[in-house]
Amino acid sequence: MDHSRAPVLEALEEFRRRGDVVYGPPGHKQGRGTDPRVAEALGLGLFRSDVLLLNGLDDRRQSRGVLDQAQELMADAVGAEHAFFSTCGSSLSVKTAMLAAAGPGEKLLLSRNAHKSVISAVIINGVEPVWVHPKFDAERHLAHPPEADDVRRRLKEHPDAKGMLLITPTDWGTCADIDAVARACHDADVPLIVDEAWGAHLPFHPDLPPWGMNHGADLVVTSVHKMGGAIEQSSVFHLQYDRISPEVLAQREDLLATTSASTLVYATLDGWRRQMAEQGHDLLEAALRRVQRIRAAVRDIPGLRLMDREVVDEGLAAGFDPLKLVIDVRALGISGMQAAEWLRAHRHVDVGGSDTCRISASITHADDDATEETLLAAFRSLSDHADSLDRQPPVHLPAPSDLELEQAMLPRDAFFAPAEHIPAERAAGRIAAELLSPYPPGVPAVAPGEVITEEIVDYLRSGVAHGVVVPDAADSSLRTMRVVADTRAAR
Repeated sequence: MDHSRAPVLEALEEFRRRGDVVYGPPGHKQGRGTDPRVAEALGLGLFRSDVLLLNGLDDRRQSRGVLDQAQELMADAVGAEHAFFSTCGSSLSVKTAMLAAAGPGEKLLLSRNAHKSVISAVIINGVEPVWVHPKFDAERHLAHPPEADDVRRRLKEHPDAKGMLLITPTDWGTCADIDAVARACHDADVPLIVDEAWGAHLPFHPDLPPWGMNHGADLVVTSVHKMGGAIEQSSVFHLQYDRISPEVLAQREDLLATTSASTLVYATLDGWRRQMAEQGHDLLEAALRRVQRIRAAVRDIPGLRLMDREVVDEGLAAGFDPLKLVIDVRALGISGMQAAEWLRAHRHVDVGGSDTCRISASITHADDDATEETLLAAFRSLSDHADSLDRQPPVHLPAPSDLELEQAMLPRDAFFAPAEHIPAERAAGRIAAELLSPYPPGVPAVAPGEVITEEIVDYLRSGVAHGVVVPDAADSSLRTMRVVADTRAAR
């Protein structure tokens, strides 16, 4: 296929050339009605490019096939049979993918280290989760993707399961053995869905971790805004084989997606695909050389422990993305959240993620010598000034086994059940009626339907005292917790 083409961008350029005057949405009419103060802040070009696909870039019958052509080019570029653009981010795309594999009341295997969007999908879709627990790294207090043997075992225990959702790479860049997990799923004749939100760049360089479409996945969801070059909320479904019908996937996506899709997202997805198809290898080669230099420099900074290939050598993960810098800061006597806040306040550097133990920063094809030096100077300064940071109350990190909670009710049933708020110190033994997700990375420590334990209460409350944010809690202070009402008390 001709990857010099960018059908959405070309249609947008043609729209501008024609000078069409629009009498439908959006109401700002390509910037004519935009407040000049907003235009000054955002740029008038943004509003001039904000055009509906239907009766704008294409006619109402989509007879020119603008979007179809762009999606076909995307599929060809990454080795998929089909590709579908989504403008609602991978949080919604994952919900769609799950619903394409399993309907309400049906079982689906899920990695328990999943982002809260996956747990939200379980609640919305009514899927019955079969949890596959990740491989837990006690030394780093980190969850790596589950292993194929665990997937195979859970499929044998639940032969009626409709498929598996695997998260790889994780937020921290560690990767699963997709080949082996796919074989386990296909031996049971069920599809493997891969939430590869952090892996949109993986198809375009052989020295990066495995790309799901090349290693047996049936459906892969990517967030192109994370490691690619499209704007926020840009997401793509990639599909192959016949275990999930493209027709079913398209209908499920139509059920959940907006009817006012952003052409801005479509255009940047289209343009990023063209860039990667034409220049991706060279751009990523440069990024990989750059990150090697950065990694070498970080190893020499006192108090910073860089996660590297040792997680693979130790058998904890099948691979890791070297473009993801994951740095343990505990030797500095501070938490990752403190480090992230200090870097923002004192060096104007925003790292991508942080938790009680570490920070992370992503290196992409967009980085240059200036951003490289800015990052390294900030890390050196953090090491030099860590002693000046106030010491916060410690977070009581639970043992790996304490993170595996009993599921007493289906998440959907617990979320919609009559609920009550009780003091957190009395929550142990009760069934959670809410998500409790320390953020970032946003992996729920407690999902609705799970039995709360003293260890988890201690972990979450000590985390909040330290500065951890739990944004989905009904009471963000965690002085109280939302639990399924005790109907016996009512009687």
